[in-house]
Amino acid sequence: MDIVFMGTPDFAVPTLKALIEKHNVKAVISQPDRPKGRGKRLQPTPVKMIAEQYDIPVYQPERIKDSEFTAFLEGIKADLFVVVAYGQILSERILDIPRYGCINVHGSLLPEYRGAAPIQQSILDGKDKTGVTIMYMEKGLDSGDMILQKEIEISPEDTYGTLHDKMAPIGAAALIEALDMIQKGTVQAKKQDESLSTYAHMIKKEMGKIDWSRPSEEIRNKIRGFNPVPGAYTTLNGNVLKIYAADITCGSTGKCGEIIHVDNKKGFTVKTGDSALIIKEIQAKGGKKMNTADYMRGHSIEKGNILI
Repeated sequence: MDIVFMGTPDFAVPTLKALIEKHNVKAVISQPDRPKGRGKRLQPTPVKMIAEQYDIPVYQPERIKDSEFTAFLEGIKADLFVVVAYGQILSERILDIPRYGCINVHGSLLPEYRGAAPIQQSILDGKDKTGVTIMYMEKGLDSGDMILQKEIEISPEDTYGTLHDKMAPIGAAALIEALDMIQKGTVQAKKQDESLSTYAHMIKKEMGKIDWSRPSEEIRNKIRGFNPVPGAYTTLNGNVLKIYAADITCGSTGKCGEIIHVDNKKGFTVKTGDSALIIKEIQAKGGKKMNTADYMRGHSIEKGNILI
């Protein structure tokens, strides 16, 4: 099939590669390059970099819904549009362009976790499974009929980063399977049950602040769900510390956020709302991520210090 691919981040890369192997990708649409890093240099999107390796034309409109760009998409004459974490909402006019419609690869078992951050939210909520849904796109947000789903287990040690890396290739394989079904005319699309729908709103940096009065499991899920980005954080003596790994342990008397035990080999323990957490991996502002024992060799961490 002749396909237009729309995607931006790393999650979309395996799907684009799979499509290039099996189909004719006529064009790639990605978000505009944005400045990143300390030098604020423009960085191409991961999807753009892959497309350029294969000499596929790349287009990066600020607003894909502009009438001029929509007319351009109509002129490509594609059979299908495939969308994976593109980052812009398509108009009804765009959705109606390809003869086989528009297909989306979504990182959840819809109708659960519609929206921008389904992978993170599944970890924040302490789920033990998630999945990928291949669906037809329609005007509503992630509400289209489902072609197929693939379930994925979430281990207690999974972070946003590790789960993302497991799901991306599974999504790519599921999409290729769905396209085979479309070509053969064997799709039996299933409507979503609106009564079961939930939303995973966009993750923002300020949401990573740790409230030590919350239960240990909830805090640990936040640490996992914000690892590697944007990072769960707290402050010690006015200095921001990002926390990337922690284990639940028995608590003792102390204030929430108080360091109740220090072990130079294992790390330090913080009192929570119901027990305590051993902090295993940490990063100071401007520093590198490291295990807590290494961090404590160069920084003073004392029993009785309060994290806020």
